[in-house]
Amino acid sequence: MSDTKTILFAGGGTGGHLYPGFSVAQAMLKIDPSIKPLFLTTNKPIDKVILDPTGFEFIPQPIVPPVKSVSGLLKFWKSWRETKDIVKKTIKERNPVAVLGLGGYAAGVAVKEGAQRKLKAAILNPDVIPGKANQFLLDYVDTVCCQFEETAQHVEEKHRGKLRFTGCPIRDDILTLPPREDAVTRLGLDPAMRTLVVTGASLGAQTINDAILTMLKDVTLRGWQILHLSGRDHVDSVRAGYRELAQPAVILDFTPAMSDVWAVADIAISRSGASSCAELTACGVPSVLLPYPYHKDMHQRANAKVLADAGAAILIDDEKDRRKNADKLRPALESLLFDVNKRQAMADAARTIGKPKASDEVARAMLAMLGG
Repeated sequence: MSDTKTILFAGGGTGGHLYPGFSVAQAMLKIDPSIKPLFLTTNKPIDKVILDPTGFEFIPQPIVPPVKSVSGLLKFWKSWRETKDIVKKTIKERNPVAVLGLGGYAAGVAVKEGAQRKLKAAILNPDVIPGKANQFLLDYVDTVCCQFEETAQHVEEKHRGKLRFTGCPIRDDILTLPPREDAVTRLGLDPAMRTLVVTGASLGAQTINDAILTMLKDVTLRGWQILHLSGRDHVDSVRAGYRELAQPAVILDFTPAMSDVWAVADIAISRSGASSCAELTACGVPSVLLPYPYHKDMHQRANAKVLADAGAAILIDDEKDRRKNADKLRPALESLLFDVNKRQAMADAARTIGKPKASDEVARAMLAMLGG
């Protein structure tokens, strides 16, 4: 066996960044057991929640996102310098051979510093539109692993040769969903009812929470139950909202067991972050997507449009208003609740565009950079 090869996985702050990295790390180890993944994360609690059970080593970075104010930018640059010191120390002590950026502000320092020290460098770009961090890092990396071919329209021509259309990595347990009856039992659901999953991804989504609770004041979903993943910051208010309703529901703040969630999902109401889109398509779940409305580039909307254009989802623009969102959500949802043929057609369309082997593809791309 060859000597241990440390690879840095840089990013964090949400499950959408960390879960793909975890999946790639697993896939690389299957191909080459001498690989040693080391995650460079944020200080957010969600990073520890996600990575602790995996057994992978991780080092929190003090990096914070840039905020457009004098104090915010000063805080960002201070955190960048502190993070740079940690990254330089880590590279010196661990002698890594490559770095993979997982997206977002927490990837920037390690990818840039690693590339400047002649490490092989790559980034995951699972959104259609590269974010600011990935746009910045395009000049430094050898390979860009993308989920959507539409990404080529959003990068400069000089970088297009770096693009690899691998898909967005998802965890192995989501590729082989458990039997529905087992997942229903673990989640405390009624096996005789269909299940509507409501999720704002790992951190939850306030506007989706508000929209579904407002809509349910006007309609009862006969024969349906709800599995609502509220996010830890919103769980108390969501549970209080459901106590006023007659609708059967299970409310969870967060669960790492998304394989159980997708195993029971007949329809999903969801944000359209890259990982959510990858899981919905790999698992063949028909969905109503409300993209995150506060990003300037509206990259989640671009993701959702790919699914909607393929017939896998219904796209609803989030109006940031509970009443307006509820009024738009109700007819979209009712068009699916009692039309099994439409749900099946959307599920088939989702599977057609899904890339369930993305983790393996990214792992191969990383090893190819290393000459393996």
